[in-house]
Amino acid sequence: MSCVGHSEDVGVFSAGWDKTIRQWDSRAATEVEVVALPDKAYAMAVSALYVVVGTADRHVLLYDIRKMGEVLETRESSLKRQTRCIRMFPDETGYAMGSVEGRVAIEYISEAQQNLKYAFKCHRVVASANSPERLYPVNALAFHPWYGTFASGGADRTISVWDGQNKKRLAYYKYPSSIAALAFNHTGSILAVASSYTFEEGENPTIPHGPNAVYLRHMQDHEVRPKSKDEGAKKRRVDESNKE
Repeated sequence: MSCVGHSEDVGVFSAGWDKTIRQWDSRAATEVEVVALPDKAYAMAVSALYVVVGTADRHVLLYDIRKMGEVLETRESSLKRQTRCIRMFPDETGYAMGSVEGRVAIEYISEAQQNLKYAFKCHRVVASANSPERLYPVNALAFHPWYGTFASGGADRTISVWDGQNKKRLAYYKYPSSIAALAFNHTGSILAVASSYTFEEGENPTIPHGPNAVYLRHMQDHEVRPKSKDEGAKKRRVDESNKE
């Protein structure tokens, strides 16, 4: 099993390297349905309406959660490397996905919104005169339930909070070890952070990393609230005045 998701109305879903999605009745702890996949499942997102699965060979499969027997759509990932994580937008109009090469893609389900999709670089160390650029896997994504902003966590031991609509970073944090998983609580006031070495460089004792731990971070409103256009213009005016 490589990924697990939950729908309040339908139940628990799991997917894995056995090339299946399995639906479970959590109350009876019994298997309800098994859906065959074309390849190994690396990431999955479950919402009230959809199940989205990222498999090997950069495929993304979209299912109607009420009709798991048939695939709504199969896409090729816009990211060039293996999918590491997927999360649905709170309004279920699309999803975000991260890859092993330090990129996040913003995708939309409707054909009419395909012009809005984009991808960006993150969780990487820029090349310098003394060292080449280093790319780190994006291991986790989590959407704020009210604002629709989202957090990304990587093997570079950092978390960034993003305003996807305005394509801005709102906050940045560093932890003792790789970020393995992220989740907001139902109000978005707390971000749960699972930090542990995710073996992105294998069994390497020379890599410094902290203890396996779960942190609860109390979020301030300005760290997760989208930037308005007025705020952005004001910041640019301040930056320009400081340059003079």
